[in-house]
Amino acid sequence: MARRTKILATLGPATDKEGVLESILAAGVNVVRINFSHGSEEEHLGRVKAVRQWAKANDTYVGVLMDLQGPKIRIASFKDGIKIQLNNGDSFTLDADMDELSGNKESVGIAYKTLPQEVKPGNVLILDDGKIVLEVISIESNKINTVVTQGGVLSDKKGINLRGGGLSANALTEKDKKDILIAAKAKADYVALSFTVSGDDVRETKALLAKAGCDAGVISKIERAESLVEETILDIIAESAGIMVARGDLGVEIGDAQLPAQQKRLIKLARSNDRIVITATQMLESMITSPIPTRAEVFDVANAVLDGTDAVMLSAETAAGDYPENAVKTMHDVCLETEKNPIAKTSHHRLHEHFKGIDETIAMSTMYAANHLGVKVIAALTQTGKTAMWMSRMSSNISIYAVSDNISTLRKVTLYRGVYPCGIEKTNDGDWEQVNAQVVKTLIKNKVVEKMDLVILTKGMYKDKSGGTNMMKILRVGDGNY
Repeated sequence: MARRTKILATLGPATDKEGVLESILAAGVNVVRINFSHGSEEEHLGRVKAVRQWAKANDTYVGVLMDLQGPKIRIASFKDGIKIQLNNGDSFTLDADMDELSGNKESVGIAYKTLPQEVKPGNVLILDDGKIVLEVISIESNKINTVVTQGGVLSDKKGINLRGGGLSANALTEKDKKDILIAAKAKADYVALSFTVSGDDVRETKALLAKAGCDAGVISKIERAESLVEETILDIIAESAGIMVARGDLGVEIGDAQLPAQQKRLIKLARSNDRIVITATQMLESMITSPIPTRAEVFDVANAVLDGTDAVMLSAETAAGDYPENAVKTMHDVCLETEKNPIAKTSHHRLHEHFKGIDETIAMSTMYAANHLGVKVIAALTQTGKTAMWMSRMSSNISIYAVSDNISTLRKVTLYRGVYPCGIEKTNDGDWEQVNAQVVKTLIKNKVVEKMDLVILTKGMYKDKSGGTNMMKILRVGDGNY
């Protein structure tokens, strides 16, 4: 049984060590994440090159997601790099005019200079992913005077969140716009947009990608409270290739207690609107320094799988952890075992809805037929991957192979739950018997099917035409009637 839920793993210093990248890819990573918050252009392009070389050598496909940093809503630095202890009841000032290297126990500068104009007395500011909590007492020009309500140790350049959201920082910064050019140079399959607030953020990102000649899909990271408004999130989802439930900043803004319900809601919304969804942040956090996970982490991964997430993400566990290969293997094992549960195989997707077009009708009809006929695999001949995407929204234990001669499409489907890329060579237009035979031959070669297995093929009447899927054929391997 092949694992259906995909693993997205972040690359970093740990995977740069000899043999580590190869070990995590062999352990089951489907898509790699390049984090633009760290590293140089040379490092990013070098990592992408290494991944693609490994994939080619191993006759497989690995997707590449490049993650934009987004706006820096952070404090500045403390004098001489010291760490300060803030205690409950202490007064502490965030000063936009303060020198960025002069922070002390009483005050610190801020990188986000308009913050004093965007907060008011009574607001709650959260620093360092929730470790420090400040209540705003007053605003004096460019100074925010606060009282510490949850103390702790504070160091340089820690993040700032406003409880409940509402900061006006643009999702795309000048750095992000430059990094989009790097993503285009790398021929990235996906670009992740940090701190997405509206569909306009996604539209702007898509326009910049198109201008750079890049066909990467945009994955909108949901990490601001205001993006959860029903009308807003639906617009974001409609404009995106998919979303990422970025539980770190989102949890800080809305409170951790609300996160589980929002995670389930976002996964359901993405799937019901035929979009990818990635569940991210602290999934196996303890494995940064431990060779085994906590049982709570195992349950967390399993619950995301049962909810229908397309992919689960590893961050520091692989980028900077001590046990990157163990983390990937653990993720693989948990996903595989969870997928055996009947809950992960049943679906009511589109059961009581009208279909939007002929191609979607073929996709949904194929899934119904496959589930009721004992079909071994589905082979969806596709130029864009859309047919395979529609099929993958219906939970099942039947493998879906996206068959294409388009390498960009083959890399993109690595992020679709239950979909596997299958490359074929171009054939003469109109010779469907030749195409069908080549597909079956490839599936046999890859040990996906054997003689007498039933296979469903979906395709369009005209090859190389996007959105033209209008045929479904059921065939039995080995009878020659292709």
